[in-house]
Amino acid sequence: MKFIVSSSALLKQLQSINGVVTNNPVVPILENFLFEIEDGKLTITASDLETSMITELPVEARETGRIAAPARILLDTLKNLPDQPVTFTLDEETYTIEIASSNGRYKLAGENATDFPRVPVVKGSAPIELPSSSLSRAINKTIFAVSTDELRPAMTGILVQLADSQITFVATDGHRLLRYRRSDVGAGQTANLIIPRKAFNLLKGALPSEATPVKVEFNNSNAFFNFNQMRLVCRLIDERYPDYENVIPVSNPNRLIISRADFLNSVKRISIYSNKTTHQVRLRLAGSELTVSAEDLDFSNEANEKLPCQYDGEDMEIGFNARFLAEMLSNIDSEEITLELSTPNRAGLLMPTTADDNESILMLVMPVMLNNYV
Repeated sequence: MKFIVSSSALLKQLQSINGVVTNNPVVPILENFLFEIEDGKLTITASDLETSMITELPVEARETGRIAAPARILLDTLKNLPDQPVTFTLDEETYTIEIASSNGRYKLAGENATDFPRVPVVKGSAPIELPSSSLSRAINKTIFAVSTDELRPAMTGILVQLADSQITFVATDGHRLLRYRRSDVGAGQTANLIIPRKAFNLLKGALPSEATPVKVEFNNSNAFFNFNQMRLVCRLIDERYPDYENVIPVSNPNRLIISRADFLNSVKRISIYSNKTTHQVRLRLAGSELTVSAEDLDFSNEANEKLPCQYDGEDMEIGFNARFLAEMLSNIDSEEITLELSTPNRAGLLMPTTADDNESILMLVMPVMLNNYV
């Protein structure tokens, strides 16, 4: 079986799905791409059993056939070839793959395509359509707060709550919580899905920059994303997500409004002087002034800065992890941010002061117990 394809076109498609392939998979066959030729079209699948990505591109072929091709050696070969038509000759009996370019021949050992796991299919689900820009933005605004603690599997994914007139994305690692809600996209149905971090990371990398509709379908065990010539199928995390709404404090009488860039840069500078274990920075709020300070008692390092702000509330001091605070501030777009606080031992709420009409961003960060060094 033969087919001819542009080396750069094939390389681009393989690179878009290569993130699924792991170095030491559970099943050795998963170190391969599955190649399937039918009707002049090459369908390529990569899988790690939990997540699968499928892409397709037109090729010159008269026959049909299937083979598993080793991912790493194939990618390395194509990366080092100039853009040109290459001819693949596949032997489905010996599972050998021969690549012929304008000035060379490369022979590699493939595997039996029947050993490659089947990709799940969706049945009976009503599809939802999302703009790629909205989905990409939702992932970017939440994925950095996803937990890496495998002992709490629900928190290693992003909760997607579908409702008739809105979609909500939630991520938390126990120290901070992100809630991103869009009211311009309705699902027309209600459901809660927990999408694994890896699947959304792969999706984020594959989503096109130009406006493209993304079709989303799901069943009890899997979610399916379909756009352009690309499909992603991932197994849902079958766990109960924490009741995050109960964690968000309702009464926050102390309200700070400050320039996001000034606050972020100050936190970054002051954190250099913070304790390397706790990364603690202290915020002192009084009148129309915010004092950001830190001290590392082990090395006698300390720093403080005063920033102008609008503050409505009682004078207070509260401590936060500088890394969490900086990461959250970096993921807000507005020029000014609002920080709502109640007491020094309760979570603070961070949000853009001016937000898009169709989106709502709420960031919750837990305080750090202050050292009594003042």
